[in-house]
Amino acid sequence: MKRALVLFYFLVFYAIMQLFWWGYLLVNYEPNRKGMIIGEGIFFLLIFIWGAMRLKKLFSREHKLQQQQQNFLLSVTHELKSPLASVKLYIQTILKRDLDREQQKMFLSNSLKDIERLDDLVENVLLTTKLENRSFHLPKEQFDFTEVVSDVVDRLQKNACSTQVIKSSLEENVTLYADKFAITNVVNNLIENAIKYSPPCANVMVQLKKQEGEKLLFSVADHGQGIPEEEKKFIFNKFYRVGNESTRKTKGTGLGLYIVKTVLQKHNAHIKVKDNTPSGSIFEVTFENYAS
Repeated sequence: MKRALVLFYFLVFYAIMQLFWWGYLLVNYEPNRKGMIIGEGIFFLLIFIWGAMRLKKLFSREHKLQQQQQNFLLSVTHELKSPLASVKLYIQTILKRDLDREQQKMFLSNSLKDIERLDDLVENVLLTTKLENRSFHLPKEQFDFTEVVSDVVDRLQKNACSTQVIKSSLEENVTLYADKFAITNVVNNLIENAIKYSPPCANVMVQLKKQEGEKLLFSVADHGQGIPEEEKKFIFNKFYRVGNESTRKTKGTGLGLYIVKTVLQKHNAHIKVKDNTPSGSIFEVTFENYAS
């Protein structure tokens, strides 16, 4: 990157020097047209500088995207390797040791959690691929949204902590006309993120309620560190993750919130991020005309 920038600046400097040199020669060759030559030279110089700045900006953006993609590949590799190694160890322990029924049950339960984690990762990658295909259309159907949210809460509650972590307030029998698989993924990503970025066994509040004007509100609130104001506009970008890659401790691929935003856009729904009190974040999803 540094070598490329040095070469880029050298070429820009060389081109500008050549412009001044040829301008100097033209003025000496036709002094009566000095004003026109200087005017056109300045105009060309401004266009050249603008083009060079745009090129540098695009180059920097492409380099940043490549870094994010590399970080994504490293994250996916780790996310796949870690649960697989864990499942392998549990199964080997069950096969090699004479464990009682309770110990076997605990090991199998932990293995199931790791398999579910792998399943979530595969679903995210699969859905991202589908969403980037412009010809793909989300198949919509009428389903019980309350039941979907409740199922996700129950599953993640079992995997999160032995004490009560996820507190839910769900309006009963709320139906939604949408892609069930994609919306389930949205719910799962938002709640899983809230758990991931919260302190151990901290409360996560999940709410689902109808609002006036055929609107439906789904929200997830956590008590983590929150999201800095300057990063809120980037968190829905693909591969983007809050914080620095070298110091970040949380697991993830940077696809979750990108999927959330893209899926909701295809359902004419909106999401916004607010600061929680005294700490943490609130993600609010609003569905317009949710039943049709």
